[in-house]
Amino acid sequence: MNLFALLRRGALAVAAAATLVGAGMSSASAITDGTPDGTGHPHVALMVAKDTDGSPMWRCSGTFISPTVYLTAGHCTSGATRADIYLSSGPIPLSQGFIDAGRKCAAGVNGYPCSGDASGVAHTHPDFSDANFTLRDVGVVVLDAPVTLSSYGTLPKLNVLDAYKTERGQNPLTFTAVGYGLQKSFPDAAAWKDQSTRIRMVAHPKLNQINTGMVGDFALLLSNNAKTGGTCFGDSGGPNFIGSSNVVGGVTSFGINSNCAGTGGVFRMDRSWALNWVKSFL
Repeated sequence: MNLFALLRRGALAVAAAATLVGAGMSSASAITDGTPDGTGHPHVALMVAKDTDGSPMWRCSGTFISPTVYLTAGHCTSGATRADIYLSSGPIPLSQGFIDAGRKCAAGVNGYPCSGDASGVAHTHPDFSDANFTLRDVGVVVLDAPVTLSSYGTLPKLNVLDAYKTERGQNPLTFTAVGYGLQKSFPDAAAWKDQSTRIRMVAHPKLNQINTGMVGDFALLLSNNAKTGGTCFGDSGGPNFIGSSNVVGGVTSFGINSNCAGTGGVFRMDRSWALNWVKSFL
């Protein structure tokens, strides 16, 4: 797994903000070659992780699976005490008050990234480790008050994705990836070109690998190209719905390179260690 770089980039005010460093992996990011989601997935929302002082640390995407439980990636909640959730499909503007306060949350500073539409306590899978985050890359935010939406994401049945193991490159299964990450990402020397508008985007990657040595039994590799779209920095934690359903087959977890090309890694939600832990909050 040392081929993967951790993609938790695209945080807050700058496009190339906080990244997790470790094991040569990068946490997953934003939708590439996708289209604005509009009202398509109102249960997918933007998250800003907060530290013990209430200061914003990074942003991720995620899914409401009930009025009080927001599902995301473990590397999005690890190290966070709380999280604010933003329900708008975007673009979500940066608060002028945040800029005027020196990019800090102060009294009277409202809006992104200081105060969201909902807030709650962040929880990370007990077996999650930053050193090998892809193994148990799942987290939740338990909201202080219920959030009523027109629809919610649902969890998959146990091991349902095993049925799709087939010859590499021949699997017809597609996913609906949704998130608020970068639309395009460039190498560090041209990072100023990164496109980050905090708009909920959607793409339809296809399944490339499952139950292989590279992804083991805990992850999937999905396509990421101009034809199908894929994920990029800031999409971490966002849902990859099975087909056109609202069933979260997995959460966006990792990427292979810094310009969000090739394939994207998804942590599987159909495994017992993920399902049982998340269901304990429902």
